[in-house]
Amino acid sequence: MEKQVLESSEERTFQYQDSLPSLPVPPLDESLSKYLDAVKPFLNQEEYQRTEDIVKKFENGIGKELHQKLLERAKTRRNWLEDWWLNVAYLDLRISTQIHCNMAGPGPYIEHCWPPKEGTQIERACVNIWHTLKYWDLLRAEKVTIERSGNAVLDMNQFRMLFCTCRIPGVTRDSIGSYFKTETEGECPSHLIVMCRGRVFAFDTIHEGIMVTPPEIFRQLTYIQKRCHSEPDGPGVAALTSNERTKWAELREYLISLDPKNLTLLEKIQRSLFVVCLDDSSPHATPEDYTEVTRLGLVGDPTVRWGDKSYNSIFFSNGTCSALCDHSPFDAMALITMLSYAEKKIIENEGKWKGSDKVRDIPWPEELVFTVDQKVIKEIERTKELYYKKVSDLHLVNYAFTSFGKALIRKRKLHPDTFVQLALQLAYYKCHGRPGCCYETAMTRRFYHGRTETIRPCTVEAVEWCRSMLDPSDSTYQRLQLMHKAFAKHNKMRKECENGKGFDRHLLGLLLIAQEQGLPVPELYVDNAFTASGGGGNFILSTSLTGYTRFTGSALPMVYHGYSFFYAIRDDRIITTCSSWKSCPETDAEVLCRTVFQCFQDMLQLTVAAQL
Repeated sequence: MEKQVLESSEERTFQYQDSLPSLPVPPLDESLSKYLDAVKPFLNQEEYQRTEDIVKKFENGIGKELHQKLLERAKTRRNWLEDWWLNVAYLDLRISTQIHCNMAGPGPYIEHCWPPKEGTQIERACVNIWHTLKYWDLLRAEKVTIERSGNAVLDMNQFRMLFCTCRIPGVTRDSIGSYFKTETEGECPSHLIVMCRGRVFAFDTIHEGIMVTPPEIFRQLTYIQKRCHSEPDGPGVAALTSNERTKWAELREYLISLDPKNLTLLEKIQRSLFVVCLDDSSPHATPEDYTEVTRLGLVGDPTVRWGDKSYNSIFFSNGTCSALCDHSPFDAMALITMLSYAEKKIIENEGKWKGSDKVRDIPWPEELVFTVDQKVIKEIERTKELYYKKVSDLHLVNYAFTSFGKALIRKRKLHPDTFVQLALQLAYYKCHGRPGCCYETAMTRRFYHGRTETIRPCTVEAVEWCRSMLDPSDSTYQRLQLMHKAFAKHNKMRKECENGKGFDRHLLGLLLIAQEQGLPVPELYVDNAFTASGGGGNFILSTSLTGYTRFTGSALPMVYHGYSFFYAIRDDRIITTCSSWKSCPETDAEVLCRTVFQCFQDMLQLTVAAQL
């Protein structure tokens, strides 16, 4: 009896989903005044005057009407943005999303249990996979802890997408297939897909009602690896997922027309828990330099990863690992929460399996053999060529700044995230001699199905501080005053964005209403100020904090002449991943990253000098 009471009083992962507040629509005048403030650093007096007139005209004219219609839409939906965002930000894109949208990150296990070592790939993979399967089990039982921000419960919906989820290409718009179910909802697929040397295998993780153990997973992976290493390579059908979306949709239709069995195989991959990739590379990795393992996670061998899958767990032959995810079903924090859980368990068990070595007589993995013809084989070759040509142009670095981290920044009474963002603003200004429009992700998960809002860190206050830092005639005191102003502004914006009071998603909503009504695009959106300040996906700096754990992530720059900049802030260090395109003469990820590190030092010096 006692046990019952305890269990029923425990929170269930998804129990508050129905009571979360709806995503609000902010007041029009507030959003527009924030927008005007955000475009200021990129315009001269005359241009600003013109933009101000355009905004006033919008506010009193068409903008007012569009805003009313947006409020109407919001009345009938708990999240007025959700389906729009999914389509506009992800599913409508026709470029190669595997290259341009997917996110990836290295496993930090090299820092504790698992230093790089040849011959450890399979044993480490089976321990890692097992802990991930345990997390899936917890999620199905709704025993994953509900996340909170202060007292506010956060939306947990994205966690459903970690497993059994896959993007499916469409000729004009993709879709997401999600087959996860909790125990109360019913049956959930329980098989894994394993990719190795251009071949695809599957095996079930539940045998006679009981989950497979690491020794049993070891047996399955060893069987797959032995076969792949002693037999010819497979065709590498997985590479096709890296195509432009319409092309991939057409090729997928062609595959299905060749043999209906191909559809069964594709669906088996879509429905699988996640994809395990056995990659033959041995990337160099140290706690201070993750560059190679991050690079191969993000843009490695396309024949052993399924670009559309919500989670690819990649294991390299030297026992290092990485994750690659389709970004459309979730944002990085859901994945990082799961990976941190697994990492904690791995550390607790010193990277080993301490249970029984007994291996049951479970069915061997089955190979998924696609029916292909010359046309498909040619297309796979063409796709691989294009892929390698594109990704060879990527300049990516992933370094640790080890002089200090969160502990010291907090001691100086500064917000660590703002600290990094302002250092980046200063570094960009130093490298390029002008302000850099910047996108930082804010999380709106305190609302029903909330995902993200844009914080724009390139504020008037940040720019004034940057100029002061570069002006030899300014005093330390002046610089410090301006820095505190810039910090205050950024912290205020972050809070507003998290509380549904940002303006970027609101402006997008108004534009989409106009489009749906068949109205002409309002002048505000074609004004130079809109694009120059980053609107319409034109941010030169695309950035995100991946939290305060050992996990860091990466993605590609939003624009050709831009950078992506991702960072994790730990007690004693800041891990940054920066990327740019080699062929772009004006950007250099290595230089920007090194300059940011210098700026970290300069900013700390400023606070030290202030106390003298």
